[in-house]
Amino acid sequence: MALREDIRNKIKAILDEKFEVKEVSYVPKLDDPKLTFGNTGLKFEATVLFIDMRGSTQILNNHNKTTVAKIHMAYFHTIVKITNSLGGDVRSFNGDSALIFFQGTTKTSLSTAVEAAMKIRFMLTDTKNGIAGLLSKYTEIDFGIGIDDGKILCTKVGIGGEHNRDLFWVGNAVNKATVLGNESSNPNYIFISKYVYDNLLDYVKYGEKENLWGDKVQVDMWQEETFKYNNNWETYYYTSWYMEI
Repeated sequence: MALREDIRNKIKAILDEKFEVKEVSYVPKLDDPKLTFGNTGLKFEATVLFIDMRGSTQILNNHNKTTVAKIHMAYFHTIVKITNSLGGDVRSFNGDSALIFFQGTTKTSLSTAVEAAMKIRFMLTDTKNGIAGLLSKYTEIDFGIGIDDGKILCTKVGIGGEHNRDLFWVGNAVNKATVLGNESSNPNYIFISKYVYDNLLDYVKYGEKENLWGDKVQVDMWQEETFKYNNNWETYYYTSWYMEI
């Protein structure tokens, strides 16, 4: 009875009390003192990079548990090292996926997120200089990356205690990046929203390619397509290009 009433009273307070939102210029962390288990949230703007591994069930079925653990350690280590080197904030590991934020509202911060995606794509797939060759005796990693930009609301969920809490991320940018990431796969590993494409700096928008006469010409690295999002058809862009490290 006491447990039931405790839960009901807390839920009633959550539903009845006013929700306080503060604007911040950083990506919140779990120990942020501005976040409580009350109705508090922090809002910030960032480019969201969502990455998800494909075929994890098959990997689990084909290898013993320690090998599966090693594959995932290699996969996440690569993602974290690259995004951290470019100023990204890695959050919310969830099974085979990760959520990464590049805080800011500029074309530079947005383009940096795309640069990170292109470098991750290189390291996870290149057999000579990336990690694909090192993992080839076990498996070939397939994955998808989705990227969008917008305002995100962060709240703390769970209860007090070391292992009973986490952060929850709410926003169209998070949702759309996740949808795009779920749609993308080999060889077009990276999908980005139209907003992201429209604001890219040239170094992640155009690349060099030889034409029929052997001359190097500048070409758009991205191709346009549509997908259904919230019952509406929207434009997105995809690429198979990458950036070497």
